[in-house]
Amino acid sequence: MTDRPIALDEYPVHQVPLSMRYVATGDRNAYDRCIFHVMDHTGRALLVAGLGVYPNTGVIDAYATLRLGDRLHAVRASDALTDDRLALAVGPLTITVDRPLERLRLHCAADPADPDGLSCDLVWHAAFPAVWEPHHTQYRGGRLVLEGRRFVQAGTCTGTIHAGGERLTVTAGEWTGTRDRSWGVRPIPGEDGGRAAEEARPEGFHWIWCPVRFDDRFVMVVVQEDADGHRTLNEALLVRNGTHDVQLGWPHADITYRPGTRHPEHAVLHLTGPSREPLELSAEILTSSPLAVGAGYPPADDWQHGTWRGRGWTDRRTYDLADPAAHPRAAYGVTDHAARFTLDGRTGYGIFEHGSFGRHDPSGFTGHADAAAAVGASPDEAPDRSEGPASPKERS
Repeated sequence: MTDRPIALDEYPVHQVPLSMRYVATGDRNAYDRCIFHVMDHTGRALLVAGLGVYPNTGVIDAYATLRLGDRLHAVRASDALTDDRLALAVGPLTITVDRPLERLRLHCAADPADPDGLSCDLVWHAAFPAVWEPHHTQYRGGRLVLEGRRFVQAGTCTGTIHAGGERLTVTAGEWTGTRDRSWGVRPIPGEDGGRAAEEARPEGFHWIWCPVRFDDRFVMVVVQEDADGHRTLNEALLVRNGTHDVQLGWPHADITYRPGTRHPEHAVLHLTGPSREPLELSAEILTSSPLAVGAGYPPADDWQHGTWRGRGWTDRRTYDLADPAAHPRAAYGVTDHAARFTLDGRTGYGIFEHGSFGRHDPSGFTGHADAAAAVGASPDEAPDRSEGPASPKERS
């Protein structure tokens, strides 16, 4: 292929003296991607969709999953990355940026051979400005394995979703939409981790990520902790239109799990207001979508992001989530929970994304076997964690 300028090189957006065809690092794990969450306020449906590019492996892929009752409908697609970086489309999945940071479109074309399969046509409208999450780094055996930057935003969605023979009308007053964008370097499958992966396995990983939309404000909370509770990522932010963003202190979580599992049913995030007053952000779980089932996040065993499946690969399938034992690896991956939140007398909706694997002293978890018991597996059946935690921030 002739190395010539591409369309983006016309614009003054360069950060390094290279064509916009290239990223500034030669690391194979370079990535740039997004995720959307669209949920109805009754907990009946949760749509998770995203798209990612992996410039140094030449891959672009996308997915959409819909939790509807006990069924998870999934569409996944992968292809060769082209020089047209403005074309956010893979197979039947397309994201269109109508107005950056304000209005985007999500489209999943129907499969003529399966009229009951998943399809959607949605418009996402921003309700609040996008805000940065903290710069995120993670090391393994002295090597920087994850370095990413993300922004997150809350809004509304309108349009339609079809799946399982049903048509869902998405309206602004009854549905909420959140999204984030991230880019940098993070592990993708196919690399030999060497001695660091063998000898520097994490003992535990604890993750909470909560974008929550209220009528007049947006709250973002993110927490990452090691096995001993040492915090490696922390933010709690209140966003309102026309005012400065307000930090809400050092969040602490009290999570009520379903007995014998690490599946949250309720949670309270203890925050600190601008006058140092205590605030409680309470979450009631409405429905859940395990990202290791259908959406391609580790430790999924049928498809993971960034993997080369050949040109024009598309896969559609439906998973039965009625029996958790049917998907034992899901217990070792992050789950997105659609939730109803309360804060200072207000009711809002958003995502309580959570994963807790291995030991976590503050929660009283002693090892991976605790999670294995939740899905009926023995400790010997626990997945190999040498590839590290399946954080979505190793995620979106």
